[in-house]
Amino acid sequence: MPGHFEPIPGGGAAVALDDVEISIIRSLAVQLLELIGPGPGADTPEDPLAELFAEGPSEPPADPVLRRLFPDAYSDPEKAPDSPAEAEERRAHSAEFRRFTENDLRTGKRENALAVIRTLNELSPVDEGGAILKLSPEESRRWLGALNDLRLAIGARLDITDEDDTDLLYRLPDEDPRKPMVMAYLWLGGLQETLVTTLLA
Repeated sequence: MPGHFEPIPGGGAAVALDDVEISIIRSLAVQLLELIGPGPGADTPEDPLAELFAEGPSEPPADPVLRRLFPDAYSDPEKAPDSPAEAEERRAHSAEFRRFTENDLRTGKRENALAVIRTLNELSPVDEGGAILKLSPEESRRWLGALNDLRLAIGARLDITDEDDTDLLYRLPDEDPRKPMVMAYLWLGGLQETLVTTLLA
């Protein structure tokens, strides 16, 4: 179980984490929450109807990490628009889609990150340090979403756009200042992969 998720009875997943790993994941999840920001109406009394009809932003975020987490729905990096009119049409469709979906997407990502923090805070340490994290099926899905978002965020900071970039990360010299972030990116990828395998088992 060390370093990778394994299935447990009832459809959940478990992984052994040491104190440093717990601290890293918790810190990254908190940073992700800060980046995503509070939900709509966070500073006002809760009004379910107002929140239901609240519109999100229509422009993509300025921060490259948020742009990776909330990409344009109608942009296609593989295919440039054939004309200025097509480019404008894509922008209009993306703006409309973002306006009606981004708030819900942010809420989902926020809830996933909070689930990670909550489950880590509820851990009981074992004698030799660290703990066994046991997740229900629902918690496993929330963790999977959060791990994906954390890797997207770190990947954006590292300017990773495809698998070839990932291969280069393994060859970074130890003195490269990006090395700690790269190690976190690769480690989270391993956790994510074994959690996917566990959920599909």
